[in-house]
Amino acid sequence: VTTGQVLSLLLLFGVSDWVSAAIRYAIPEEARRGSAVGNVVADLALDLGRLPGRRLRVVSGGNKKYFGVDLTSGALLVNERIDREELCGALSPCSLSFEIVVENPLELYSGTVEIQDINDNDPVFPSSQARLEISESVAAGARFPLESAQDPDVGINSLQTYQLSANPNFALDVQTRVDGSKYAELVLEKELDREEQRELNLVLTALDGGSPPRSAHVQIHIDVVDANDNAPVFNQSTYKASVRENTPSGTLVARISAYDLDDGPNGDIIYSFSSHTPAKVRELFALDSATGELRVKGQLDYEETKLYEIYLQAKDKGAVPGVAHCKVLVEVVDVNDNAPEVTVTSVYSPVPEDAAPGTVVALLSVTDLDSHDNGLVNCFISPGIPFMLSSSLKNYYTLKTEGALDREKAAEYNITITAKDSGSPPLSAVKHILVQVSDVNDNAPKSSQDSYDVYVPENNMPGIPILNVSATDPDLGRNAHLSYTLLQGDTTFGHLFSINRENGTLYVLTSLDHEDQVEFSMTVQVQDGGFPPLATNVSVSVFVTDLNDNAPMVLYPHPNATATYTDMVAPGTPAGHMVTKVVAVDADAGYNAWISYTLLQATDPSLFSVGLHSGEIFTARQLREDDAPEHTLVILLKDHGEPVLSTSATISISVAEMVKEVLTDLTDVAPANDPRRHVTFYLILAVILVSAAFFITMLSVGIFKCYKWRQSKELYNSSRSTTYRTPGPFHHIDAVRGGFTPPSFYHQVYLTTDSRQSDLLCKKPFTSSPLGSRQGTIRSGEPGLYHQIVGTASRLPTPAEQAQPNTDWRFSQTQRPGTSGSQNGEEAGAWPNNQFDTEMLQAMILASANEAADGNSTLGGGNGTMGLSARYGPQFTLQHVPDYRQNVYIPGSNATLTNAAGKRDAKNAAPAGGNKKKSGKKEKK
Repeated sequence: VTTGQVLSLLLLFGVSDWVSAAIRYAIPEEARRGSAVGNVVADLALDLGRLPGRRLRVVSGGNKKYFGVDLTSGALLVNERIDREELCGALSPCSLSFEIVVENPLELYSGTVEIQDINDNDPVFPSSQARLEISESVAAGARFPLESAQDPDVGINSLQTYQLSANPNFALDVQTRVDGSKYAELVLEKELDREEQRELNLVLTALDGGSPPRSAHVQIHIDVVDANDNAPVFNQSTYKASVRENTPSGTLVARISAYDLDDGPNGDIIYSFSSHTPAKVRELFALDSATGELRVKGQLDYEETKLYEIYLQAKDKGAVPGVAHCKVLVEVVDVNDNAPEVTVTSVYSPVPEDAAPGTVVALLSVTDLDSHDNGLVNCFISPGIPFMLSSSLKNYYTLKTEGALDREKAAEYNITITAKDSGSPPLSAVKHILVQVSDVNDNAPKSSQDSYDVYVPENNMPGIPILNVSATDPDLGRNAHLSYTLLQGDTTFGHLFSINRENGTLYVLTSLDHEDQVEFSMTVQVQDGGFPPLATNVSVSVFVTDLNDNAPMVLYPHPNATATYTDMVAPGTPAGHMVTKVVAVDADAGYNAWISYTLLQATDPSLFSVGLHSGEIFTARQLREDDAPEHTLVILLKDHGEPVLSTSATISISVAEMVKEVLTDLTDVAPANDPRRHVTFYLILAVILVSAAFFITMLSVGIFKCYKWRQSKELYNSSRSTTYRTPGPFHHIDAVRGGFTPPSFYHQVYLTTDSRQSDLLCKKPFTSSPLGSRQGTIRSGEPGLYHQIVGTASRLPTPAEQAQPNTDWRFSQTQRPGTSGSQNGEEAGAWPNNQFDTEMLQAMILASANEAADGNSTLGGGNGTMGLSARYGPQFTLQHVPDYRQNVYIPGSNATLTNAAGKRDAKNAAPAGGNKKKSGKKEKK
């Protein structure tokens, strides 16, 4: 178990107290693992016996856990190798911080362990040999800097002094820098003489202050050269400069200057770092050998080194070069170049969604390597989330819940913690913490529908699934595990339906029958597996749909399909007489119960017909004497289901003069104890009532026809001369053919009696009549439109202009109307067949003849006539006409009254289109 996980469990109980206490220890570096640092239990006044229950743990920053606690003794132990030089380098003192967390109650203690240096490193020279060239003319007292040795230890264990091997010419002077480090200079005590000694070899030893001391050696080779009278001289022995730590490479730090009084090469100066300038300084700074400009070369860091002491030298180009030395102090100015660092010490995740506000979720620590305001850090989190940050100790923060959590709305929070320092400009760091929210059972199951309607065909297979009740629960785990239960409002439902407890599939256990029960209503309860469990109810309605599983059943004339019912009809019964009626029912519904009746078999199929949907049996024609006396009808009754089911009824019809009593026969069909005997009685009564209604209706129609006939006759007698198209009251008469006239030959003619000029509108189907070829006789359009016959009084035909009678006016025997001739169906015309029509036509012809003699005929053969030919002028009287019915064309009729040649011409002629205009001019009103 890691320290972070242990601390996460502690945070579950909340932070009760924060104890601000600090303890300090000191141990030498490289201490063995398991070495005791100190007794933290005793130092913090903790109860050793309660430690196992309080789960004491040590929390430290970084990847390595350097310390731990022995719970049996309370001692702070070393867990990892500790190297002071690796941890702190040249910084002193060097320390490690740690925190101790204790549960029940939760307490936090901070501590520091100082790492003491031991003498575990030798001094080191940059090289094992050093070479110097010294002119023999150099005066005693001249100083020559030597390369410095480096020792990573600190304090007394660091480099303390240098020693020079014994010689008569040189002495060693050891100096101390501002940072406390030591460097050596070679001092000439006795002038050199090249003629006596051309070279010297010395040994320089570096010693630290450890016990025992550690040392390093370097060989110094000195060449004695001829004299160079003047050495370079610096303008000042010490230069000071400051540079910002984020200064880019190449920035000028300082410009040093030296001069030499010699001429020529002995006066040319070269600038360079002195031999004892540390190598790290040479990595950070660059010196121009010609100009003496000191520039930044590497990345300066105020937090690592605040001041650099750089030793430079100026050397001329003489045979024995003169050398001068100076020192440059470079101060590094701190800038806000280090962003804060956020370390998550511990995270308690997941957090229950019902956690109270103020529950601790995480511990955080922040650090900033900058100083002053640049290192002052503040932390905050983004708004809009139910969490808050609070500071418990310096540089420590706790992340707590601020409001209520709801896992169903947000199952996790990716919390962004921003740490910002107070520098200018400020720097910031971002840390993301993923906090998951654990589920509690706070949501009841929710069905996709509040109610379900299921349609199941009857005669289903038992055990088939009919519905899947779908429900969801936004919770997780067992809180979202749903179980389905059928709450049976009727105890019989348990034998009819069942539901799968796991997936909500509803099954029907038995075969359903639409005729027994159409609808079942039940309730399904959906319950989750939480504690306490939550549930919801869903209404389910099961509708049993009908199948065509019942054939039609005959109720009348007899329910037994094998029995034969006998009925009687009188001879000579006309067509359309209802003989009997087949009554049947179908136990199914809808189209499955819609019955159609057809005549499957009959002795004479042309004699009887059956109503397709009524089952009524009618005579298709009038019964004749040569018809059979007995007729057997087999009526097929079919429903409209799929597949079609049918049954049949057999009826025997006898043709007899006297119709026997029906009721006595019915006693044989339905016994007295038959419960359907009342149905037969009601059927007979219904047939009687329907027949009476039919008789009354026909009688009313006849009376109405007689009334219309009398009205038209009176109108004709009142006015024999008809004019049209005048303003004035309109009167209408109905021109009705005698006998059975199809509806298409029924005309209503609207006439006025106030004008001699008018249009007569007649609605008739278009027929190709030979009379239509005569000019001005009739103007016709398409079938069904009105035809206009225009009459005028401005132009009347004179006797000389009248057309000659048609010599070929006689009819063949097949064309002659009347009872003696038989008409072809195609040539049938509207001929008068009663005395009234005959008298009416005679009167119209006489009127035409008289008016023609007066010169104002409206019935002539010219334009505007009513279709009466001009041959019936004065010279053609009735005695010249063998039969007037052979020569009359009635407007609106479809009779073809021409001779054979004319008939052939009419059939080949195209139908007249549009309205032909009259040739004569209209009379001005």
